[in-house]
Amino acid sequence: MEETTQNFSKSRQQKRKLPNSEQSGALGKKSRLGTDVGALVKLPAHGYPLEHPFNKDGYRYILAEPDPHAPFRQEFDESADWAGKPIPGWLYRVLSPNAVLIALHDRAPQLKVSEDRLSITGEKGYCMARASHYVTKGCWYWEATVEDMPDGSACRLGWGQEYANLQAPLGYDKFGYSWRSRKGTKFHESHGKHYSAGYGEGDTLGFLITLPSDNQANQASNTFKDRPLVKFKSHLYYEDKDRVNETLKALKVQPGSKIHYFKNGVCQGEAFVDVYKGAYYPAISLHKNVTISVNFGPKFKHPEVLKEFKAQSMHERVEEMICEQTMADMMYFTENDGKLRLDTYSI
Repeated sequence: MEETTQNFSKSRQQKRKLPNSEQSGALGKKSRLGTDVGALVKLPAHGYPLEHPFNKDGYRYILAEPDPHAPFRQEFDESADWAGKPIPGWLYRVLSPNAVLIALHDRAPQLKVSEDRLSITGEKGYCMARASHYVTKGCWYWEATVEDMPDGSACRLGWGQEYANLQAPLGYDKFGYSWRSRKGTKFHESHGKHYSAGYGEGDTLGFLITLPSDNQANQASNTFKDRPLVKFKSHLYYEDKDRVNETLKALKVQPGSKIHYFKNGVCQGEAFVDVYKGAYYPAISLHKNVTISVNFGPKFKHPEVLKEFKAQSMHERVEEMICEQTMADMMYFTENDGKLRLDTYSI
C-alpha cells in the first residue's frame, strides 16, 4: 500500500505542469455550475490562481483539479445529458501544492504577498495569513526573517489552526500561538505573557512545534469529494462550511505537545506546552507595513535546530500530504462504490 501511494504521489506531480502566468484584473463572482469535466486547470508557476475566492467567516474554498483515477469517468465524459448540470465533487480531487508557500486564498485580503509567495507585507491593523501546508504529528520547524519594520509596525508569528481568525492577530483566539516582536510577548487566547526579549529588523526567527503521534486531526483524511463544487474565474473549488463552534466545543489539550521559538538560532525556551489538539499551519500576522520573508526549508539559516531537536523541515510535508490525500481519495471510492454507480447511471 505504501508503494501504491508513492506511485500516486509521483503521478500527481508528473501530470500537473504549471505554466507561467501574469497577474490579471479584479476578482469576479462565483458560480455553482460546473464546466467541462475534462478541463485542465491552468495555473501560474507557484501553483495557485492569482484570482481566487478568499476563505472567510462561514466558508472555506479548496482548489480542485480533475481526478484521473475517478471511477466511471468515461461514462460521464461521454454523456450527452451532462451539459448544464453540476459536476459531482467525486470526479475531482484536492489540488495538492508542490511547495510550501504563503497561501494566497487563506489570508486576509489586505495583506500583500510577493510573486514567489515567500514574502508578505502588512497594511494598517493586525491581520493574518497561513501557509499552504499543515502538520498534525511529529516535530516541525520553519523560519521567518524581518526584512523591514518601520516605526510603529509589529508582527506576531507562530503556529495557527485553520479556524484562527484571519482578521485578527495570531494568538487572538484558542486556535493560535504567537510570539510578538514588541517586548517578545507570547500570546494565546488574547492573553499576553512575558516570554523573551523582542525582535526586529534583520532578525531571523525559528518556530518549532512538537505534536505527539496520537494527535488526531480530521483535516489529515478529508477528501472533500462529497462537498459542492463552485466555479470561480475558470477554476473549480470545493466549498466547505466552517464548523467553528463545534470545533471549539471539541477542543482538548494534547499532553506532551510543545512550542519553542528561536531568535537567530538561539532557543528562547518553551513558549507553550500542552497545546490544543489539531492541525497547525505556520502563521504570520502583521501590524502596519512590516515585511516578513519566510523559509520552509530545506536550506535554513540555522539548520542546527533540526539536529538538536530532531525536527523535520516544513518542506517535507509536501510529499506526505499528497500521499495522505491520495489515501483518503482511495478510501472514499472504496466506501462509496455503490452510490457512485447509481449516480453515474442515473444521468
